[in-house]
Amino acid sequence: MSDELVLAHREPLTEGHTTVITLNRPAKLNAWTTAMRARIVELFTEAGGDPDCRAVVLTGTGDAFCAGQDLSETRAIDPADHAAAEAWIDEFDVLYRALRGIDKPTVAAVNGVAAGSGFQFALLSDLRVGHPGVRMGQPEVRSGIPSVTGIWAMWDILGKARTIEFTLTGDLVDGSEAHRLGLLTRLVPERGDVLPAALDLAASLASLPPGAVALTKARLREIDDAALTDAVAAAKEVHTRAYASGEPQREMERFLAKRR
Repeated sequence: MSDELVLAHREPLTEGHTTVITLNRPAKLNAWTTAMRARIVELFTEAGGDPDCRAVVLTGTGDAFCAGQDLSETRAIDPADHAAAEAWIDEFDVLYRALRGIDKPTVAAVNGVAAGSGFQFALLSDLRVGHPGVRMGQPEVRSGIPSVTGIWAMWDILGKARTIEFTLTGDLVDGSEAHRLGLLTRLVPERGDVLPAALDLAASLASLPPGAVALTKARLREIDDAALTDAVAAAKEVHTRAYASGEPQREMERFLAKRR
């Protein structure tokens, strides 16, 4: 297995028109770091500028799609360093806009756990394929991390009541429930079926007239772009206050100590 933390290849089964981006940190459930997010943004930029790329599939290696932020990185944020918390949110703003901004259809092949910001990332894909063993949700509050952009990402899919439930309980749902709620677009029987189904879907999307797809996606972005801008601004303020209190750092250290 490659030691690169993010892999990318052009899938020959889709006549080379689909780029597959794979988070490749299975021992950490593909929890991401600053460097991983920066690399994903680069890959989106490359795919977006490549006329031969007509669709993008996102997935993970091992048992997870993405478990969200690597807590061993963010627990080190200094409570007195307000700029650090804001810079962390800026990274997600850049990542989320890179995914939303690409004019090619995107499909998340949710092969396993999708939690926290990894869950949000999956929701920002145009379509999502998973299996019954998937676990999806927003458990950030359990690590002392307020959910702000998560509320924005879930709201239009789940509505107010279920968004409140997801953010305050931190519970994860399985793939069948995720499909019923609309968090997954398609449900396949087994984990091994997820990527092939996502590639089939991507191939179908790649066959559509690209101009119409790009203009449709642009309009979809316009509808809630102001809400994302508002969520990012709120996240900076809320996370700065949270990290200044030291609570997230304490809760993350407690969580990591249990894991050790």
